[in-house]
Amino acid sequence: MQERRTSLRDVAQAVGVSVQTVSRVANGEPNVAPEKRELVLAKMRELGYRPNAAARAIRRGSFRTVGVVYHSLHSVGTHRSLEEISERAAESGYATTLMPLAASSGQAANGAFTRLGEMAVDVLIVILPAPFGIDEALQLPEGVPAVILGPPLVDGVATVDFDQDVGARQAVEYLLDLGHQTVHHITGPPGSFSAASRLDAWRAVLAERGRVLPAARPGDWSPGSGYRAMRQLLAEERPTAVFAANDQMALGAYRAIIEAGLRIPQDLSVLGFDDIDEAEMFAPPLTTVRQDWGLLGRESLRVALEMERGAPPEQVRLATQLVLRASTAAPAG
Repeated sequence: MQERRTSLRDVAQAVGVSVQTVSRVANGEPNVAPEKRELVLAKMRELGYRPNAAARAIRRGSFRTVGVVYHSLHSVGTHRSLEEISERAAESGYATTLMPLAASSGQAANGAFTRLGEMAVDVLIVILPAPFGIDEALQLPEGVPAVILGPPLVDGVATVDFDQDVGARQAVEYLLDLGHQTVHHITGPPGSFSAASRLDAWRAVLAERGRVLPAARPGDWSPGSGYRAMRQLLAEERPTAVFAANDQMALGAYRAIIEAGLRIPQDLSVLGFDDIDEAEMFAPPLTTVRQDWGLLGRESLRVALEMERGAPPEQVRLATQLVLRASTAAPAG
């Protein structure tokens, strides 16, 4: 036979106080004398009493839980943003429930939203890397404030994203201003919001300046793809400047350049995107576009919690910053 769970009434009778007093202590309410609070807490520990979280949530109309849907933790940005969301949520008295996706699709996302709805979360933060097909419209849970980390996908839903276009423009314009006649580009994976935005900005700047538009070299965010793209490029021509869509592909490009007997930046300037922790440790240190992933996490949580308190959805665009280091220079001669 299962042992009966210790109740509020058991604790109240053991201490000799009212059930209401024990309830106030269990819920962390301030209107209990310190001496009496300590007696109640000691008796709770002695009897093994644990507050019923579900019942408390029903009484106050809040589960104090942030739900996060994400596709992969391999991305540096996703990892840092999740870390910031969970830490800041804990500081505000919220737990964080993570719901990974088996696939980056509307169907997979909608299934995750349904499961999170069953787990009872107060707000929802969605970190999805790619767009969905027309027949895969997102169906966010009704009545749950939601924030999407990325460009707007659903009318009336809050979004928080970096100004990808401005950051990529700064990168390409800087290289052209150094005197390079054109800039080659190693792209992110097909379907990525960020990769598409950086690719479009690269093309737009070269067109506006009347420069030759080279063929974009495909990558997938990994150092290996940057290495392969750079090797292929160097086998076909001798560029003077390369803009990699992220720092990890820039690292792979470094290896290909060095293996070809070329020097950075004397023979070839390299510029990345993200400003990962290792960027300043590259040899030479990498010029890149900084994105503050911690700020992205904090802002997404702020918007979500303010919406829980009745605020309208926001569309937040966070600034990027061009960080100049030693991997870029004017072209030789």
